[in-house]
Amino acid sequence: MGHPAGCQQPAPAKAGAAFVAGMEDVLEVYHRPHDPDRPVVCLDETSKQLIAETRVPIPAKPGHPKRYDYEYERNGTANLFMMFAPLEGWRHVEVTDRHTAVDYAQILKDLSDKHFPNASQIVLVQDNLNTHKPASLYEAFPAAEARRLVERFEWHYTPKHGSWLDMAESELGVVSSQCLDRRIPDKQTLAEEVDAWQNQRNKNHAKADWQFTTAAARVKLKRLYPAL
Repeated sequence: MGHPAGCQQPAPAKAGAAFVAGMEDVLEVYHRPHDPDRPVVCLDETSKQLIAETRVPIPAKPGHPKRYDYEYERNGTANLFMMFAPLEGWRHVEVTDRHTAVDYAQILKDLSDKHFPNASQIVLVQDNLNTHKPASLYEAFPAAEARRLVERFEWHYTPKHGSWLDMAESELGVVSSQCLDRRIPDKQTLAEEVDAWQNQRNKNHAKADWQFTTAAARVKLKRLYPAL
């Protein structure tokens, strides 16, 4: 059993038709039967502050945890793209210097051609960040290649204020608590630590237990639906 997912975050006080349409679209995707030929992959991203120690930490000993000096050196930030296929029990985190449209486009190319090359199409769920659009592929690749990649995906977006519907956000929470909750000095170390974490999770085929349905949303979040 992987990290449980569901209606965990508060929805906006006033949402309306746009919110519920986007929410129900994503919920429909999550309750499709498992189809290895059309895997559902959720995508999200976050940043990590890189912090180098200025003094050697005091090692842990019985009764005392490892201790760090309050002084440290900021060493920039790195971006983490999380790709999570909840029904496959698979995730991959790509550590990049930036989170531009071109970086995002390269992530999708790798997702298509490296991670799921044999899928007929990839069902992609993501938030509405302005770079998370088909146009980013046209910024990064020639038109013919961009179009090929656009058609490799079935595009779905969580609604505004509804990023909690993206299961990749929950998986980012897992890596943050299990792997990133300490000082990491540089991008190389970050990539190595994340790689070890994801290999272990993938080895165990850790999945997400998504239980929130459209029927439940129409009851529990009734206040968000337009009054007709």
